Parts: sequence; structure tokens; C-alpha cells
Amino acid sequence: MMPKERYKKLKEYLSVENPVLLDVIDKYQELDEIAYEVGLLEPTKTYTEHISWWPMISVLGTFSAGKSTFINEYLGKNVQESGNQAIDDKFTVICYGNNEETITLPGLALDADPRFPFYNISEEVNKVDPGEGNRVNMYLQLKSLKSERIKGKILIDSPGFDADSQRDGILKITSHIVEMSDLVLIFFDARHPEPGAMRDTLEHLVSTTIKHRDANKVLYILNQIDTTAKEDNLEDVIGSWQRALSKEGLVSGDFYGIYSENAASPIEDEALRTRLKGKRDSDLAKILDRMDKVGIERAYRIVKALDDFAREIKEEQIPMLKEALEQWRGRVVVTDLVITGLIAALLIAGEVKGGLFSGVSEHPIMLGVALVGAVAVWFALHIKASTFFAKRTSAHYVPINSAVSRAVLHHTTVMRSLFGFGKKWQQKTIEKIDRLIARSKESIQKLNDQYVSPSGDHEQEKGV
Repeated sequence: MMPKERYKKLKEYLSVENPVLLDVIDKYQELDEIAYEVGLLEPTKTYTEHISWWPMISVLGTFSAGKSTFINEYLGKNVQESGNQAIDDKFTVICYGNNEETITLPGLALDADPRFPFYNISEEVNKVDPGEGNRVNMYLQLKSLKSERIKGKILIDSPGFDADSQRDGILKITSHIVEMSDLVLIFFDARHPEPGAMRDTLEHLVSTTIKHRDANKVLYILNQIDTTAKEDNLEDVIGSWQRALSKEGLVSGDFYGIYSENAASPIEDEALRTRLKGKRDSDLAKILDRMDKVGIERAYRIVKALDDFAREIKEEQIPMLKEALEQWRGRVVVTDLVITGLIAALLIAGEVKGGLFSGVSEHPIMLGVALVGAVAVWFALHIKASTFFAKRTSAHYVPINSAVSRAVLHHTTVMRSLFGFGKKWQQKTIEKIDRLIARSKESIQKLNDQYVSPSGDHEQEKGV
């Protein structure tokens, strides 16, 4: 789907779901145009592809950590199979449907539909694991059901990471999910009091989320804490997991302890049962509250993402691109001087040996041919050197910033290599971005009008 068509589809969706965000699409389109002009974005791409426009909750964790049981109880229906062993190694996207019974569709339904956050995910998987993206049905599936809890949201259940966590395709999709989600629930199993044995899983899950710019959207959940009743060591188990997470770099964040009352073992000690249930009820209420309000967070995150993309261009990519172009041009200029010197030396040698210039009156055509030939050789060598250094500079930035790498080639065409790329391109681009950032704050104010009314008179404040 081309960007213009995607803008149209998004406006149709938002006109029903949240009309306040309609003008945000225009701002994203403006940001795309800036990125196209600088060469940071391919003409067929758009920044709107990098976020989910539906509120999105993802559930990650290990096998037997109770993810599926939690999802089933949240939805009020048995949508996902649950058990102590690995049931399914696919990512399951769950959304609202008009059928009372759960409908299951293959991963292709997600890969080919731009309304979902997995549009063209097969291409991304192929980049890290060639050929695997063609087997998208092995990685993804879509389920729809009629449940008010899921209406207007997308819920994602993940395969356990301790089964085949090193599959590049799985890791790629996981990173994509974390990036796109508004709320990430990471489940751990309280029945495993030795979290150190799961170091690889912890390292991947925590490292994937802790470095994210929206780390506060991640909730760490120790599930099945009812099993600690046997030893009455809830605090010790929670402390053990928190220390394990801190070793992986997580020194702050929301950590909860819950269990399923339907799947829990009987707890005979009434005082202990009351204490565990109190912990569970309090933490579960906080989790469900975050899940129920994810739509509000999504609206603000859409605007914030626009601001983040714009600031990344301004503060990181443009300075990096300017540095790269200066390196490229410096190398080309030095090479041009060397080429000019060599050609001049050849012409001087022609004069010394054959009297090339002294015989101008006798052989003007010969001199003209020699000069034209010299210019043609200089130009050809200049183009080769410019192209060589452009590709070399671009390749250097591929692992650092792929957008900058792409922009280097955009700015090093034949004409730019001869006449430069203009001294004011950076300033003009930054001015455009600054105006866009300032206007994005207007969108935040419009969102605030939906939920905030300090004076208590909502309608009056909307007109202020």
C-alpha cells in the first residue's frame, strides 16, 4: 500500500475511532515529505507504518507462565489453549469479531493487511532469517471473537521464549511487537525459584524492553504466586526475581505478583490465603486498569511518536548526515586535486616531448582535442571517485543508522558531486521540523480537552 492510500485508510478509521487525531495524519504526511526530501525515507515508506493505530497490548514470557490462562480470563472465553507444556509456538493476534465463536485465520491475514501492526512483517523476517518470512503462517495467526473487553484493541499472545528463543525470526517479531505496543506484559513463573537458570530468557526479554524509549509501558508480572503458599516465602521469591532482573539492568519499573483463582491450588491457612489474595487483587486491579485505559495511552503515544520521529531527524540523523557528507566531499575534493595534478603532468609532458602548446598556431585542432580529452578524463575519473566514496560512506553508516546510509546516496548524485549540496539545506530542514514539533503540541492540547477540565466546565474550556 502506497503512503497516500495509507493516509486515506487511517483517516477513515480515525474519523470513527478518534476524530481528534485526524489532523495528526496531516502532520505525519508532512514529516514524511521532509524525510523524502532529505533522503531519509524511501518514497514508498511512511512513518505511520512504525506505530500501531489500534491500541495494542502484548503478552510475553516463558512457557507455563500462565499467559494463556490470563488472556482467557481477561476475555471471559477460552480463546487460547493453556497447559504446562508448550502448546503453540506462534504469535497470536486477538481482536474483536462479530462471531460468538472464535475464528482463526493464518498469518497471511496479518502480513497482507495494512490495518494491522504486522503488515509486510514477512519482509522484515526475511532480512534477519532469509526464507523464513515466506513461512509467515508458521509464526503468526489471527483470532477474532466477540468480547467487549477486546473491542477497539489488539491483544497479542506470544510463544514461550525458553523453547526456541534463538530463532532470528521469533526475535525479530518480538522486537517489532515491543516497539509497536502500547502496553507490554512480561510474565514469569513463580514456580521456578531459581531465575538464574533462565538467564538467556531474562536477558532477551529485559534487554528488548529496558532500552525502549517508552520503558514505562512494560509491566513485569510474577504469575502463580499461590505456589509460594507451601513454603510461605512470597517475599523471598519476589525478591529473587527482582534481583535477577536488576542483574540484567532493570533497576526500576512496575513489578507485580498475581495468580489465577480458577487454576490455584487450595490454600488451607486462612491468614496466608487472605494475604496472597490481597496481593493478587491489588496488583491485578492495577494491571487491568492499565489495560482498560490503553486506548487513552495510544492516542497520546501516536502524537508523541510524531514528536520522537521529528526530533530523531533533527538531533541525530541530520547532524550525522552532515558529517557523512562532509567526509564524502572531503575525499572527493582530495581525489579531484590528485586527478587534476596527474592530468596537468601529462599535458606538461606532452608539451616537453611534443611541443603540444608551442604548436598551437600549426595544430589548433590537436590542442583542442587534447584539452577536451583531458576534461573528459577528469570528469569520468571524478564521477568514479565520487560514486566509490559515496558507496563506501553509505556502507559505513548501514549498521549505525540505515536512514542516514540511504540519505548519503541521495545527496551524492553526479550534479551534487560537482556543485555541492547547498549550505542551507540543514538549516531549512531543521526550521521545517521545528514548526512541525510546535504544531504537534496543538494535538496534545486537543487530546487534553477530551479528558481535562480544571475549571469543571468542559464545554467552556473547549472554546477558550
